[in-house]
Amino acid sequence: MSQEQMKIPQATAKRLPLYYRFLKNLHVSGKQRVSSAELSEAVKVDSATIRRDFSYFGALGKKGYGYNVNYLLSFFSKTLDQDELTKVALIGVGNLGTAFLNYNFLKNNNTKIEIAFDVDEAKVGTTISDVPVFHMNEISARLKERNVAVAILTVPAQAAQPITDLLVESDIRGILNFTPARLNVPQSIRIHHIDLAVELQSLIYFLKHYPVSGEEVLPDNE
Repeated sequence: MSQEQMKIPQATAKRLPLYYRFLKNLHVSGKQRVSSAELSEAVKVDSATIRRDFSYFGALGKKGYGYNVNYLLSFFSKTLDQDELTKVALIGVGNLGTAFLNYNFLKNNNTKIEIAFDVDEAKVGTTISDVPVFHMNEISARLKERNVAVAILTVPAQAAQPITDLLVESDIRGILNFTPARLNVPQSIRIHHIDLAVELQSLIYFLKHYPVSGEEVLPDNE
């Protein structure tokens, strides 16, 4: 994204890949136009929020006409840098890590796990779903060699910070953290924390205390 686009609210930015995925499906099905109401039903975000999200990028549609699917798909493809391959490193080839390797973001043509790391000698030197697995002590050299900018962290919590320190030295710019550890990194590195246990507890809490409306409510964080 450009510097101007980066000023949009974070909540809006998080929804863009959701919109893009649905638009790709519409394009494959041959649909030419889509309304905010149709988008709302598909992605479970209210239509007012969708219109507000789109408004940050200018006039993407026409009142009474809706949105041109091909135009939106092209626009969000460029906005999300879909034309440029982003290489990803997987750190930790346990059960969750192996699942990531087998999946390897097949529906996202611009994202690919390029390399993986583990300490298990039985895994080091092997290839899982065409992704080579190296030892953790090779992180810095291998990542710089392959120009990898993003890492997925799926290691035990106690190992998370020391390995993150290695990633910082390797010029990593973004980390998707699946460990419960809260990591210390320079301000130049962005971390997204995904704690599955916390997310599950949150889901159970909302099920008990809030009625289910059938529509996903996303916090604005604006």
